[in-house]
Amino acid sequence: MDNKKAVVVFSGGQDSTTCLFWALEKFDHVEAVTFRYGQRHIAELDCAREICKELDVPQHELDMSLLNQLAPNALTRNDLDITEDEGELPSTFVPGRNLLFLSFAGVLAKQINAKHLITGVSETDFSGYPDCRDAFMKSLNVTLNLSMDDSFVIHTPLMWLDKAEVWELSDQLHAFEYIKENTLTCYNGLKGSGCGECPSCKLRQKGLKQYEEKRAGVSAK
Repeated sequence: MDNKKAVVVFSGGQDSTTCLFWALEKFDHVEAVTFRYGQRHIAELDCAREICKELDVPQHELDMSLLNQLAPNALTRNDLDITEDEGELPSTFVPGRNLLFLSFAGVLAKQINAKHLITGVSETDFSGYPDCRDAFMKSLNVTLNLSMDDSFVIHTPLMWLDKAEVWELSDQLHAFEYIKENTLTCYNGLKGSGCGECPSCKLRQKGLKQYEEKRAGVSAK
């Protein structure tokens, strides 16, 4: 396995794009893998393609539409409302998504001889998704290595960061403005600041405001 080669699970959103810039700084060769799983908005896939092209990152698109057949959810069905009821998983939760995405990313990494896998999951600012937890990622890393008799390393650089800290990391990577303008996090398919109303936009904007206030305070000293 090439210790200087990495695969980033990439959607074109704030978190995965921050991870892409992080990987480009850490590794000599980086490739991205994007999954088509029946997303509400084709704009997400277009955004991922555009970013990879602009950053000159080889991109692989894999068809995972089976997820939409197995697990209907608000990310793939326009007839389902996006809800976040207290004590319940949000309607945007796709059971098994990270399990399948990282498993297939591992198969791809095996084919291109890449030792490292990077994903933008976080246990800090997340909606209770069980497949975003650190314990799951560590378990999956062991499972991947056993399943393919190899030594992959799964990196989760955002695991313990809240959204404000993710913005700070993008700034440290000299990618703050790029990520602010060019990524798509919005559940309604709008790039940049998005619709401002969906849960994803609200979380993104809250973190952005917190970080910009922190940065302004530092500059004023």
